Amino acid sequence: MDSPESERLQDAETAATPGLRLLQLLELVAAGGEPQSLAEVVRASGQPKPSVHRMLQQLEQGGLLTRGGDGRRYAVTARLMRFAESVLRGGTATGVCHAVLRQLVADVGETCNLTVLSGAEVVYLDRVETAFPLRLELGPGSRVPLHCSASGKLFLAHLPRAQRDRLLDGLLFERHTPHTLASRAALETELERIRREGHSVDAEEFIEGLVCVAVPVREGLHGPVRCAVALQAPAVRMPLPGALQQIDKLRAAAQAIARAMR
Repeated sequence: MDSPESERLQDAETAATPGLRLLQLLELVAAGGEPQSLAEVVRASGQPKPSVHRMLQQLEQGGLLTRGGDGRRYAVTARLMRFAESVLRGGTATGVCHAVLRQLVADVGETCNLTVLSGAEVVYLDRVETAFPLRLELGPGSRVPLHCSASGKLFLAHLPRAQRDRLLDGLLFERHTPHTLASRAALETELERIRREGHSVDAEEFIEGLVCVAVPVREGLHGPVRCAVALQAPAVRMPLPGALQQIDKLRAAAQAIARAMR
């Protein structure tokens, strides 16, 4: 006999409109974190193969999903990621998450960001600037590289191995400053440290004279990393050891943001 919860989910699926069923399937593919085959989507959705195939085709025609080089695996598109970023920015700009960032900046005295992984880059969802005149202006929507930003390295460190390897295979390891980790071996050593210690740093690797510390915002206590909270400061005002002393405050803010995103 089905449980009340499974019956409720079945009833919801039965009552869903065609448009809602498309959104549910899109959510399922996006949540996978990597391209999925038709068979994998059918298995995960529990829906008939012809129906799933038809909906995947509709999502592909709408520019929300795309198929890889082998033509067999479906992945989210840049259009869908831009839409997701717009939704997240709209939610954080006026909500609880923005208030948490404001309080964090008041506590640490330096600029703080909320960032998310977008393809092979990091996107700023929200940002609260320090009151100090010496600062770097990077508003919501700005993009920074993965291999030399604190948030980017944090996301890379916590991705599933296959997804991380695909991103690393495509990175150019451009050297932005003398401190940039410009080889895969050096970066992978750093990623191991991040997984072990639970935070990431940018030691003047993206912009000389600028340091950054980032911590994850997780889904649940030990779930996947949804986004990151990062502190950013001129090294002359807050050297990296001083930024690292703010880790506990960053983690408290990340936990508050995680609760707000449930």
